Amino acid sequence: MAERQQNQFVEIVFSCVDDKFYKDEIILDHHSLARVISGEMKIIQADSTFLLGPGSTFLYPRNQPATVIKYPKDGQRFQSVSMKLTHERLKDFYTRNPFQTPLPRTDKIRHFEEHPLLISFFASLMPYFDMPHALPPKMADVKLEEAITILRSMDPDIDGLLADFEEPGKINLAEFMEKNYRFNLTLEKFSYLSGRSLTTFKRDFKKIFDTTPQRWLTHKRLQLAHYQLSEKQRRPVEVYFEAGFEDLSHFSFAFKKQFGYSPNSLLKRNHQATS
Repeated sequence: MAERQQNQFVEIVFSCVDDKFYKDEIILDHHSLARVISGEMKIIQADSTFLLGPGSTFLYPRNQPATVIKYPKDGQRFQSVSMKLTHERLKDFYTRNPFQTPLPRTDKIRHFEEHPLLISFFASLMPYFDMPHALPPKMADVKLEEAITILRSMDPDIDGLLADFEEPGKINLAEFMEKNYRFNLTLEKFSYLSGRSLTTFKRDFKKIFDTTPQRWLTHKRLQLAHYQLSEKQRRPVEVYFEAGFEDLSHFSFAFKKQFGYSPNSLLKRNHQATS
């Protein structure tokens, strides 16, 4: 599941997947504007799924966990161009280009309809990836500022997202964990996204769930996997990653330890019962 990235400009990246597919879990500390050139991308969040094909342009907000799957389609390998919209760059932009009315922030992925400005903008980037040397920093600055300006012209509410530089505030921990337990994040990241220090996160977690985060996460993920295997008749190789496990063998070991039988034994038993 290899992904190649041509990253000459740090904040502007060309990605290519040569294998059957590439799967990863992401949580970015910056906003990312991206366009699919060929192939297809699926973004799976806790409460929504996006399927993006050639010509799809979207803005992925920071601090949003998701599973991302990139794969070839229609004989074309997956290719995309993405741009980092960092805190520093956005703060500089809005210092020079203030907006008048504060807007409510929404953390949903923004998917943009095809537009002449987007078509011409991303087409202008492609020749840069064939250059034998890096794009001069001033040129990269110009293109990134152009991208922000285009977004503002297309979406009048985008300032509410791009100009919000606040860190995550303290939120309902039970709701947050029930919504995001599938994502294989570190405890440090879970605590940060819930607006807590690691120490406070562990203390609050124990008070709510009466167990440790590690044990609760493993139990919840195994329950989800068991449901997918028994009720949806999915195979272990299709389930383990989405349930929050990084390794199939570790998933099988934990599953058998929890339920007393292996994932394959469960599938075989269900198959015999329905035959």
